[in-house]
Amino acid sequence: MIQILIIDDDPVMQVILKKKLQEQGYEVILARSGIEGIDLAEKHQPALIICDWQMQEMDGLEVCRRIKADRTLSQSFFILLTARSDVEDRIQGLDTGADDFLSKPVEISELKARVRAGLRLYQSNQKLQVLAQDLQLQKQALESELAEAAEYVRSLLPKPITGKINIDSRFLPSRHLGGDCFDYYWLDPDYLLIYLLDVSGHGLSSALPSVTMFNLLRSQSLSGANFYQPDQVLRVLNEFFQMDNQNNQYFTIWYGVYNRQKRSLSYSSAGHPPAILLSSAAPETLKVQKLKTRGTPIGMMPNSKYSTESCEIEAGSTLYVFSDGIYEIRKQDGTVWTLDEFIDQLIQCAQLANSNDLDHVLQQVQLVNHHAPFEDDCSLLRFVFN
Repeated sequence: MIQILIIDDDPVMQVILKKKLQEQGYEVILARSGIEGIDLAEKHQPALIICDWQMQEMDGLEVCRRIKADRTLSQSFFILLTARSDVEDRIQGLDTGADDFLSKPVEISELKARVRAGLRLYQSNQKLQVLAQDLQLQKQALESELAEAAEYVRSLLPKPITGKINIDSRFLPSRHLGGDCFDYYWLDPDYLLIYLLDVSGHGLSSALPSVTMFNLLRSQSLSGANFYQPDQVLRVLNEFFQMDNQNNQYFTIWYGVYNRQKRSLSYSSAGHPPAILLSSAAPETLKVQKLKTRGTPIGMMPNSKYSTESCEIEAGSTLYVFSDGIYEIRKQDGTVWTLDEFIDQLIQCAQLANSNDLDHVLQQVQLVNHHAPFEDDCSLLRFVFN
């Protein structure tokens, strides 16, 4: 049965209101003062409260203020009973938290109508609260599942390598799952394969095709592809992955093969940011090369053409491969950081002793991003050729 609390220090008004509301099938609770009313409200959690404005000890405005300040009581529909009719008084009551007003002397038909209206709003609000709680539980369950999936994706990515080539990487998805994916492994004792791809969009819809491409390339099961030839791999990927058949998704990729005997790097790219090669005998004479070839993203256009270029890798060189999320960030002045500004940051880190490790680079990027979460997936690979 719906409970209604009446707070009024007038016993005659209490009797009238209680009788008429009980006739409507409501359970009525009576309080003779504001303090008693608050105690009974905390005990019974009524759906609706009718409170007289003018009372001894504590007036209706203070009762309303305390009721609405209590998280467990704030949803109760609160009606102020008053003989005041000035607009300023009603504004004061609304500002205090009152949901409605009932004028004195009380018109019984108006009392019944306002109670019915208040209870409809209360019940609707209760349903919304239940729905919100259910949605929160579903959200938590989904976040837990996505976190597990993200951990699975992270477990697929290659581990750091040390030796004649030191390789390190960082993967920072903008959400629990991202469209970035990368790998590096030896095709044979002399040839190292390197790639980083970035599927359009974010979340699960991007992560699934990303993992699919990862498995194809890791298992070398991409039919018709010579994994030693970067442009051929991109051509076959483009034939396999067309956005018309992939929910209008596409991906960019940078793909390279390093020959350790010849110290040469062959590479090809499809709409991806250039890899950055830093080489020099001394930090003050640092040489910077942007390694990129022309080519549309994979899946965007059938029969796209891709080409392979190559460069020499000097001893002591450092190669950075990354997704655009590492530099497409908004600065404090509202402008977007550019690729050239990010390259300048890499150069500054390289010119400082022991400052070109990935954690230091990311710290500098986060300073630019004023430590906000990345808006896009972010991947960064570093290869140091000793």
